[in-house]
Amino acid sequence: MSTLKERVFISTMAEDAPTLARQFDLGLEIAEFCTAYNMDDNYPATDKKTREAMRSVSRFTFHAPFSELCPAAIDPLVREVTRRRYRQAIELARSYGIEKIVIHAGFIPQVYFPEWFVPQSVDFWKSFLAETEPSVTICLENVMEPEADMLSALVGEVDDPRLRLCLDVGHACTRPDARPVEEWIDREAPYLSHVHLHNNDGRVDRHDPLGKGILDMATLVERIESVCPDVTYTIENLRAAESIDWLCAHHYI
Repeated sequence: MSTLKERVFISTMAEDAPTLARQFDLGLEIAEFCTAYNMDDNYPATDKKTREAMRSVSRFTFHAPFSELCPAAIDPLVREVTRRRYRQAIELARSYGIEKIVIHAGFIPQVYFPEWFVPQSVDFWKSFLAETEPSVTICLENVMEPEADMLSALVGEVDDPRLRLCLDVGHACTRPDARPVEEWIDREAPYLSHVHLHNNDGRVDRHDPLGKGILDMATLVERIESVCPDVTYTIENLRAAESIDWLCAHHYI
């Protein structure tokens, strides 16, 4: 398989991300604004840190805030805040020259049911995208969703090329009734644009290095490449060096 170097990013949740991105000519996924506070009172300090991380790096994706946000929220005021935060994130990402943005889909088991969550999310995203720049790509990320069909149905019903999926393979395997990650790949393939890579023990979302956990990461990457050869990848660890070593050892970068 050809190298993935041009399509690999490192999340800035890893303290070593900027150094590794420069060393290996990889991209960065800007994660500082996952905390919405950093878009408000803490913006000057966060912006300075972000621009320093971006120095001498040429490719970027952007992770939007997610805490307490849901497009299908039952409370209309929560939806209003969600819309405002997502719009704020997109404008901020574009100010950095970034047009691929990851947003958590927002499903919470036992709070929402698919019969509510999917149609309400469809209505939200159709309305939101009607006021969104044509160059932006929003990738909805799975977190607590029980299976892939719900998000695939959501994106399929919105039917807009600016709304795609981000498959987080670590999140997909941390539920007691988790479906095989290979099934997630196959079901999301028609809409898959971005992938978050990290490993774990199958119980806790630990964001472990790629080679440490229950997931056979090489098999998953090969599967993804076979059905979605143009997707981009972000390494999501607290420290990324071990995962970068793994990618090098497997000749992916």
